[in-house]
Amino acid sequence: MARFSLELGPIPFHHQVYLDLRHAFDRGEWRAGDRLPPERELALRYGCSVITVRRALTELTREQRVLRTRGRGTFVQQPRIDRDLAEEKSFTEEMQVRGLDPQTRLIGARPESAGEVVAAALHLDPGSPTLYLERLRLADGEPLLLEQVHLPAEQFPGLLASDLEHKSLYDLLTERYDTHITRARETLEPVLLRAREARLLDRPARSPALLVEGIAFSAAGVPVEYGRTYVRGDRTRYYVERVVVRAQPRKEEPRRVPGVQRRAEVTRRRIDREEEKDIVTRSIP
Repeated sequence: MARFSLELGPIPFHHQVYLDLRHAFDRGEWRAGDRLPPERELALRYGCSVITVRRALTELTREQRVLRTRGRGTFVQQPRIDRDLAEEKSFTEEMQVRGLDPQTRLIGARPESAGEVVAAALHLDPGSPTLYLERLRLADGEPLLLEQVHLPAEQFPGLLASDLEHKSLYDLLTERYDTHITRARETLEPVLLRAREARLLDRPARSPALLVEGIAFSAAGVPVEYGRTYVRGDRTRYYVERVVVRAQPRKEEPRRVPGVQRRAEVTRRRIDREEEKDIVTRSIP
């Protein structure tokens, strides 16, 4: 017997099944990693055909809420984390707002000579000393971002000895070096993870990811950080909210149709004459 009653109406049956499955995921009936019942069992649950269930699962697959594997079944996946590109919160603050436990794991911290790309970004001469930091950012123990950062060494002496796992990098720059990051210029590019980055992010090699490459500037307008961040494509997506401004549409003049215009003019004159006659008649004592 069906546990969910599909309703006739404007919402197709397969979309009703899709919506109920999403709600079931959100309320924890099935958690990430759980295998869903076979399609025939789901069809009995909803009192519909297997084809309807299959179409609902296709929608969930498109959203990456489930993973369908031939011979193994359909498995629930973690929902993606939507991040606002214009968000001013730090990674730690943003994850805490979402109820997730943020962590930072320091992969590497060492002095390096600036290559051409780093030197151009930080307005340094090639070969100038820089500080290289590589940190893995996690939420609830799952790696989401891999950050690779260069900073000018002469501007931040002793930074490598700081607690870079539990302290915010920007807070350290502000408190210890009186350097306030006020803006950043970033580019986004889809990439396939190389073997090393994929291993750190717990993904197979050549998995899709987003590369965020950017330069951070101090209040004085000086570039102080050049960074490359690899973002897992299966767990995170970015969105942009913008204001759309368009010119006000011009008021169009009514289209003139010659024949209609002449008839309207004749009618208006006849009405005017009748009104004048009525005024004259009413004015005679």
